[in-house]
Amino acid sequence: MRLTTRTNLAIRTLMFCASNPDQIVRKHDIAIACNASENHLGQVVHLLAQKRFILTQRGRSGGLVLARPPEDISIGDVFRVFEGSVPFTECLSKTDNNCPLSGMCRLTSILCEALEGFYARLDSVSLADLTTGNTALTTLLRVA
Repeated sequence: MRLTTRTNLAIRTLMFCASNPDQIVRKHDIAIACNASENHLGQVVHLLAQKRFILTQRGRSGGLVLARPPEDISIGDVFRVFEGSVPFTECLSKTDNNCPLSGMCRLTSILCEALEGFYARLDSVSLADLTTGNTALTTLLRVA
């Protein structure tokens, strides 16, 4: 199992914002701190804003901030936005399931249970859990 780059960048972006509370942060600063392409990060920021995880502001003094407190942002919710449309395996795809074992393979239900457990654990973690008291992280991500 491997997370998509978009999910990874989404979590990094949210941690960057949480590490700079009450401050508008620039996409450029996030890209540098997270070793990410600004273009790729732009797509992630756009979706985070659409899903109301962040607020964006255009213009010279523009940037982004968290749309709500870090303790109100569930990591499971973020993962579902970025990973939810990507089926874990072909047999779980609603549109591209060409598996000849569909309907009789017991692994499918086991994978579904495992994914439910995975998301349940992520649902129990907030953005605040990742950043509060994590001085090494917040020092690294703090805008100078």
